[in-house]
Amino acid sequence: MIRFGLHILAHFLVPGVVARFAFKPDWQKAWLIMAATIVVDLDHLFATPLFDPNRCSIGTHPLHTEPAIAIYGLLLLVPKVRIIAAGLLIHMALDASDCYLQLLYPI
Repeated sequence: MIRFGLHILAHFLVPGVVARFAFKPDWQKAWLIMAATIVVDLDHLFATPLFDPNRCSIGTHPLHTEPAIAIYGLLLLVPKVRIIAAGLLIHMALDASDCYLQLLYPI
């Protein structure tokens, strides 16, 4: 359960660090927007079972698939949604790292 707690914490800390260095003038606003991209996890509601601590979300849930991630990457090119796209890509990177950690430390 420690891995799960650290994973959730990272979804708020990592966007904060990125916001602080990449979006200096309005870093608090950027951090809130990027942290809010955790709502992408609503696609987990369509999974059975609803929660499985050893399930890799990348490639399993609709908004965590390679085509979706490619779209998030393309959205980095659109200035008005760049912060959202960055938050989504950070989220996917953290989820991918959790997939790797599941192999090393299954619950």
